[in-house]
Amino acid sequence: MSLAAPPAPADGQTRRRRMVPPLAVAGGLAAATLALHLRDPHAQGSWGICPTAALGFACPGCGGLRAVNDLSNGDLGAAASSNLLFVLGLPFIAYAFLRWAHGRWTGVPWSPSDRTVNTAGIVLGVAMLVFAVLRNLPAGSWLAP
Repeated sequence: MSLAAPPAPADGQTRRRRMVPPLAVAGGLAAATLALHLRDPHAQGSWGICPTAALGFACPGCGGLRAVNDLSNGDLGAAASSNLLFVLGLPFIAYAFLRWAHGRWTGVPWSPSDRTVNTAGIVLGVAMLVFAVLRNLPAGSWLAP
């Protein structure tokens, strides 16, 4: 019985080397989340001034920092109130990250089709546009941060 090592992936990189990017992304997200947990973005000006909010317009990202803070405190309702689009998008973001990381771990990269990537980009763009318009109208004021 041979105890030879399994064949290396086609790219020739070791698992340790392949996992550097996902671990760097996870570490960066963890550091940003910790910073947002420790320095509450609900306090006016604690993280600077949002350019679109200064113009009186709530962009699709407005409230995102507050939503991360609320999630780090375990308050899903407050996070959804801060930025519903971000909260609803988190499972998709997590799925994409985990698929990518799994591909890096196994050496078999996740490669969604061009059609899937294009469709997801269009759906995301339309959702962000509709969300931005709605949260700035009186009827959608409940979506405002």
